[in-house]
Amino acid sequence: MGTRTRTGAAPQIYSCELEAVSEFEGLQDFCQTFPLYQPGGHPAAGEDPVPVGEFKGLFRIYPLPEDPGVPPPPRHFQELPPSQPQKCLVRVYVVRAFDLPPRDRNGLCDPYVRVSLGTKTLGQRDQYVPNTLEPVFGSGCQPPRRRVPGADGTLAARLFEVTGTIPLEKDLRVSLLDYDLLPPDQEIGTTTIDLENRLLSRFRAHCGLPTLYRTAGPGRWRDQLPPSRALEHFARARGLPAPEFSAEGTAVTFGDQTFLLSHFESGPPAHRHPGVPRERLALHVLHGCHLVPEHLETRTLYNSTQPGLEQGKVQMWVDVFPASLGPPGPPVDITPRKPQRYELRCVVWNTRDVDLGDTNLAGQRMSDIYVTGWLDGLEEQRQRTDVHYRSLQGDGGFNWRFVFSFEYLAAEQLCVLPRKARGTPGLDETVLKVPPKLILQVWDNDKFSADDFLGVLELELTRLPRPAQHPQNCTPTPPQGTPQSRWPWRGAQTPSPFSLFRQRRARGWWPCTVQEGGKRRLSGKLELSLELLTAKEAEERPAGKGREDPNMYPTLPAPVRPEWSFLWLQAPLRGLRYGVWRQHRGRLSLGLALLLLLALLLTFVYAAPGYLAMKLVNPLQSLHLAGGERPAAGAGKP
Repeated sequence: MGTRTRTGAAPQIYSCELEAVSEFEGLQDFCQTFPLYQPGGHPAAGEDPVPVGEFKGLFRIYPLPEDPGVPPPPRHFQELPPSQPQKCLVRVYVVRAFDLPPRDRNGLCDPYVRVSLGTKTLGQRDQYVPNTLEPVFGSGCQPPRRRVPGADGTLAARLFEVTGTIPLEKDLRVSLLDYDLLPPDQEIGTTTIDLENRLLSRFRAHCGLPTLYRTAGPGRWRDQLPPSRALEHFARARGLPAPEFSAEGTAVTFGDQTFLLSHFESGPPAHRHPGVPRERLALHVLHGCHLVPEHLETRTLYNSTQPGLEQGKVQMWVDVFPASLGPPGPPVDITPRKPQRYELRCVVWNTRDVDLGDTNLAGQRMSDIYVTGWLDGLEEQRQRTDVHYRSLQGDGGFNWRFVFSFEYLAAEQLCVLPRKARGTPGLDETVLKVPPKLILQVWDNDKFSADDFLGVLELELTRLPRPAQHPQNCTPTPPQGTPQSRWPWRGAQTPSPFSLFRQRRARGWWPCTVQEGGKRRLSGKLELSLELLTAKEAEERPAGKGREDPNMYPTLPAPVRPEWSFLWLQAPLRGLRYGVWRQHRGRLSLGLALLLLLALLLTFVYAAPGYLAMKLVNPLQSLHLAGGERPAAGAGKP
């Protein structure tokens, strides 16, 4: 028996074939299928006999009462369906497949769908999904859009419409084939559905019973009979009296019970286009009759070359509409949802308390900080800020804008990344889907060695942690699953995350961490502003990367940085001024004073001996005396 899930108005998903669900009795409640074998044929040892036909029927034995006056038991076969062949419209919805075996040298395959009923075959080779083992052909129930018929009679995407005469053409074959450059293509697997059983079953298996009744819009009633007529047909097939509705349609007598609409609906319907009360009440009563609901069945694929071995599974459903009941409702559009292009603008304003990874010539701890960023899976869009040199306290100013463009699938909350598979001879791309995650890394710039990694910040855009408004309140977010305090007054509660796709803008401080000893440690704080725009909004409000033109939304001025924040190699004298003089000017002044005093002392020591000797000998005075005696000697001559 298969399991099923039900969420609101979504279809039920069976993990097996509809025939394997025990509550539906294999869809053989009306008649059973008996294989016919050729008489006298004996298969070889270890082989099963091959049937040559089928017989459909049902046998019932009635015990007759011993008293002839007692009426016989009621006949089982009443209100039989028409025995003549019926022309029917068959709609086949193929949503996805998984667990397919690889068929190509790269370990993948290029599957496409082919549907066969009688002599009609639908499906085109060029509608394959390249390089995958889990192809997605459709996306379940969607709002109906304009349908574009293909050349083979199919509708857009993986909805196939085919007409056939039941029971002459009762076996519907749904096959998955692997596309090859040169045909013939390889068959991956096939599943066969007996449409006659679905049409004759009293569980109403020809068209699933929706949860809600809608007269227009998404989920519009697509069966040929409205719920009230379907309830009359069900009563006739079970031999029950026809249901009797009140004039307002808010009450109905069915069998021996009376049902009121107020028993099922406490107030006005919340969905749009609910229809009249009579039809809504009839649908509620039908849900209590254990009929086949709107569903998605999972069917196993088999290959004739490997009988008995599963070749993957396919999720699908089938609707069968007899032409005698009139035209059916519009089909469900299961065209795969196309991803929407978005543009993420991330402005890196400032950093605080970043780890200091270097030591300068003056012995100071410092870092030359810059930030790099990219979206996970889009490393080719990696961008980086300029460098804030000589940050002495881990503070940095950038005013730098990152701009990332990506395609996002809102239904799956995943980014769609086309990738060229390596080693693939064709030109097909492999489509990868990853969560939208912004990755920012903080680095220390080095000129003569590899840059030092200082920390990382990963922000998943669909579950974005709420930022702090002030850097002192910015702390690492506790990991998911951390138990919260039962008493709010004993500690601050972690704010719940939010989706940037809903809020569109966010600004604040987020923590940057680094892995050490098996634990995450706070290594810095980043002030960011995040803005998410659609492709149309981005075109109307252009903005350049970094501080390039057009520098708008918002306008980013050049950051105000300290005077010592520059590259030393560009101005070595300025480097000495801000790196040595500003840090050690007191010591340098004292050293210069002591050096001057020492120079004066050395000069005194050097000059003092000669000066003292001249003072003692006084050669100038001796010359003066000698010059005064010569005239006196000359004056005494005759």
